[in-house]
Formats: sequence, C-alpha cells, structure tokens
Amino acid sequence: MKRTLTAVLLSAAVLSLAACGGKKEAAPPAGAPQASAPAAGAGGTRETVTLRMLAMKQAAYSDASVQAMVKKFEEKNPGIKVDVTFVPYEALHDKIVTDQASGAGEFDVVLVDEIWPAEFAAAGFIRDLSDRLTPEMKEGIVPAVARILEVNGKTYGIPWILDTKFLFYNKDMLAKAGFSAPPKTWDELLEQARAIKQKGIVEYPIIWSWGQAEAVICDYTPLVYSWGGEILAPDGSPRFQSGPALEAVKWMVKTLDEKLTNPNSTSALEEDVRQVFSQGQAAFALNWTYMYALANDPKESKVAGQVGIAPFPAGPAGAYGVSGSMGLSITKSSKHPDEAWKLIEFLTSFENQKEYASESLPIWKKAFDNPDQIKAPRELVEAAKTQFASIRGRPEFVPWYNNFSLKAQVALQNILLKQKTPEAALSELAGQVESLRKS
Repeated sequence: MKRTLTAVLLSAAVLSLAACGGKKEAAPPAGAPQASAPAAGAGGTRETVTLRMLAMKQAAYSDASVQAMVKKFEEKNPGIKVDVTFVPYEALHDKIVTDQASGAGEFDVVLVDEIWPAEFAAAGFIRDLSDRLTPEMKEGIVPAVARILEVNGKTYGIPWILDTKFLFYNKDMLAKAGFSAPPKTWDELLEQARAIKQKGIVEYPIIWSWGQAEAVICDYTPLVYSWGGEILAPDGSPRFQSGPALEAVKWMVKTLDEKLTNPNSTSALEEDVRQVFSQGQAAFALNWTYMYALANDPKESKVAGQVGIAPFPAGPAGAYGVSGSMGLSITKSSKHPDEAWKLIEFLTSFENQKEYASESLPIWKKAFDNPDQIKAPRELVEAAKTQFASIRGRPEFVPWYNNFSLKAQVALQNILLKQKTPEAALSELAGQVESLRKS
C-alpha cells in the first residue's frame, strides 16, 4: 500500500527519540536567549562578527556544499562572517569535548551526532535553545528526527542532516548474475552474493564499514533489531549477549567465513566502503545517503549510472534501518549566540535544504508531501520512504553511550577477527555495561 513519507514518519516517530539527564545554568536561566555583546567601531558602525563552525568531512553535505551555503548566508547577513572547520567523524566528538572542557571556546556552532546530546547537555557544553524554536520548527520537522537533540524536555539544537543507511547495489552485476531486483531479506542478500561470486563477477560481493569505530555499531544495531534482539534494556542493562542478538553477530561472522564480505571490511570506514564500491569492486555496500550522489558521479565513480539504492533487507523479525541523523548546536562558550542562531536557522531552512536534497534529504515534512519540489532523485526518495518507516536509533538514551560504544567496538573487532568467540566477547562486554551503569 502506498503511503506518503509524512504518514510513514509519523508512525515511526517514537523509534528514534533519546532523552537523558541535563544540566542547569546558574545565570541566565537555561533556555533564555542571550544577546550577543554589542560590536561597534568608531562612530558607532557595527563591526563584522566572525562565527566559527565545526562540521564534518563527507557528512551528507559535501565540504563544497557547506561552503556554498555559508557564502549565501554571508551575502544575506553582511555583518557576519563564518569560518568552517571540517574534521572526520571519528574526531568530531573529541574535538567538541576538548574545545569546551578546556575552556578554549573556539567554536560557536557545532555539528552534533544524535548520540551525543545527553552527554553534552549534562556536561554543559551546549546551550538550551528551547525558547528560540519557531512554530514551524515545532510542527514542521520530520517526527523521526524532531527530538534527536532533546534532553529532559529541553532542546539543545536543530536537526540538519536527515540520515539513515541504505543498501547500495550494482545493477549491472545483479543483472549478470540473473537478478532483476535487489534482495528483500538478509538471506536473499547472501544468496545473490553467492551467485555473483560463483559466476566470477566480483571476488567479494559485499563491503561493510566494520572497522573499530562508530561505523560498525551502525551496521550491528539494525542487524540485531532485524533478528528480534535488543542491545540495552530501558534501564540500561545488557540484552545483547544471548538469543537473537547473539545470532545476528554470528551471521556477520558467517559472511566473512564464506568470503562474501570483503575481509577489508573489518578495518573499513564509510569512505572506504564508498571507494571500494565506486571502483566496481563490490556488488553491495551498506552506507549513508551521501554515497548515492558520489557513486553516481562519473568524476568520482567508475560505476556511475549502475548504482541502485534500496532499504535495508529484513531479518527474521523484520526490516530495520539505523538512524544516523545529526543537528546543529550552539556552544555554551559562544560570545555570539544570536548570530549563531541566525546561521542555524538559515542552514536548516527548507529553502536552503531543498537545493542540496541529493546529498541529504530535508528535515521538513513538506519536502516529502511533494517530492518534485526538492532536488533529489526519485529512487532515493522512494527508498527513504520505506527506510524511515522502520528506523531505530542506537541505544543513545543512556548518558554513557559513548563509553559503551567504544567498548562494543572492541568486542565486535575481537569477534570479527576471531580473537574471541562471540559468546566470550559479548559476555565480557555485558560485564562492562554493568560497571557503566553503576558509575
């Protein structure tokens, strides 16, 4: 049955929410808009305010696109200049923590992964922006991401990147193996991969980002849900060390044992996945939205025009996508919060986002009521409609999620490299989780 994305997302809204402990300011009250200090030069003329923004390389929007957005903002706001610093995702969290914890206060606006607000709010790194929200923001943002920067009922940022992972596939390779459509289930994925391998089309049909980083958690999480398992219970207790969750991890190992998964997956990150797929060295790749435009760009890819995109396949308990959305926050140390808010309003606006929809789908519901008004391929929009119907977040509701993730990454590495059995590695991880709960 056909449904609009708006209806689909409304039904999935509660699946990606995270709300954990916060921290109050002494003065002014948390959430109160703070006026920037006057900036006047001789004769009362206003001096240019320079905002510093921390963004991520290859995060949905390309570096060039972000710079183009900033240029438009500066043209509309001649009294404000924006300097953007780009860092890899793996450095983003610690860059924010170091900047704020050290008192350096280099950045005004920072890109925040949906798994960090509970931690950052508790530490006092980012501002409560609840009183700045417009009616359109409160009602018009896609429900699946509307509250990703909300902690204990307070809003610490605005979503900017609406993202989930997709199954990318090489249409020509599938056709040569006798398949007219991508796999609907994880079992079908292995069946198609076996056929592609047996016909000598490509040696390792599947490439994943299973390196020791957050990337592996983003593949592991939807597999656990698809097998009917859970990672953490609502109280934070471990649920991954047995049952369906354990079977999901064993399935990951199986794909390596059968040489269907590229062995380099165990050290790969998302950009590695994109490069392997774009070089024609894989039939299937699991990656974020940003890869679609690049893999179809002849300047970036040898397989441009052959790239298909589909929702994640289903496991025994159904199909689940992983939420990887991100938002923009204002740091507590910013001396220009009003100007920073203007920048956030501009960057997250529908008018700005619709121009770059091929890189990251807009956060606004109205973008999907009439997809023709946004610059995004129909194939991508259709895949997103299905994927966002079953999107689930990582267990980011615990304030110690980052510490948990680091330990889980080690456990998964030990399993995938066969340094420990799945049972032993996950049992050890469960003990570490209990320690985190008590800390």
